[in-house]
Amino acid sequence: NEVKLFGKWSYDGVTNKDIALEDYVAVKLQDGVYLPHTAGRYQMKRFRKAQMPIVERLVDSLMFHGRNSGKKQLAVRVVKHAFEIIHLLTDENPIQVYVDALINSGPREDSTRVGSAGVVRRQAVDVSPFRRINQSVYLISIGAREASFRSIKTIAECLADEIINASKGSSNSYAIKKKDEIERVAKANR
Repeated sequence: NEVKLFGKWSYDGVTNKDIALEDYVAVKLQDGVYLPHTAGRYQMKRFRKAQMPIVERLVDSLMFHGRNSGKKQLAVRVVKHAFEIIHLLTDENPIQVYVDALINSGPREDSTRVGSAGVVRRQAVDVSPFRRINQSVYLISIGAREASFRSIKTIAECLADEIINASKGSSNSYAIKKKDEIERVAKANR
């Protein structure tokens, strides 16, 4: 029997379109988990978190803003509902939609501050694949959080919308807007 996320989404057939990100998106069959709650010690060593199930990265990034910190069960349930909604809206495997969203919403070029003696200028730099994944997980969860704050939509609905829009590359998604903005600034600072 194969491992399915939440007992229903299969990891089989989830493909990664971007070769650069292959090592950092853990969606291979052996990375499969039933629940994105492994309680692993991923901060012990650099790059250990690259081995973390990719859905769990999303769950953990939802647990921000003091009142939500540590409520992983809540975050897992949010992601579960969001994946249900994604499946209803797109009729695709939500894991695949999510992986596409990650690939689309990580900025490929960023600008860093290079400064000496009070003169600070921005210098454009390439972004490593690992940071692209980290950034996109972060941007997607922030977009969902901001969209659901003080609105009647639940966080799960907003997360589903954010992931679907990001996977299509549509500019309705917060993550895509941010990514475009970051890349535009970087292009200006080459």
